[in-house]
Amino acid sequence: MQYYEDVEVGSTATFGEYEVTAEEIKSFAETYDPQPFHTDEEAAAESMFGGLVASGWHTMAMCMRLTAERPDALAALAGVAADNLRWVNPVRPGDRLSLRTEVIEKRPSSSHEDRGYVTTHVEAVNQDGETVVRFDATALVKRRSYDDQ
Repeated sequence: MQYYEDVEVGSTATFGEYEVTAEEIKSFAETYDPQPFHTDEEAAAESMFGGLVASGWHTMAMCMRLTAERPDALAALAGVAADNLRWVNPVRPGDRLSLRTEVIEKRPSSSHEDRGYVTTHVEAVNQDGETVVRFDATALVKRRSYDDQ
């Protein structure tokens, strides 16, 4: 677990692997984003995507899972923001996603000395190294010296 004090601006990491299935794409979309190119393989084949693709929000949920399962995850208290979000390439069944990250900013909280803010640029990439989504995530992170209090 990385506390606020452990984080260095400029540090980078590549981690995780998440395999995307057609069943998961359809299930997520049926519940949260029921558009034909997410739920119906025949309709998706006729769409501008030429086949089934994951919802962008499903892609973000997969990014969250990869982040939460990271062995050296931040001692996050809460997510604060996701800025500069751009879906770059569609996610398809059989894709294997991983994350590339770079810490771009950190600052102590001005109102609570037991925490600080860490902003990380995140890119999800597929098995071919193509970026599928990118964004800047800001988290509220515990300070080590206050963890036992």
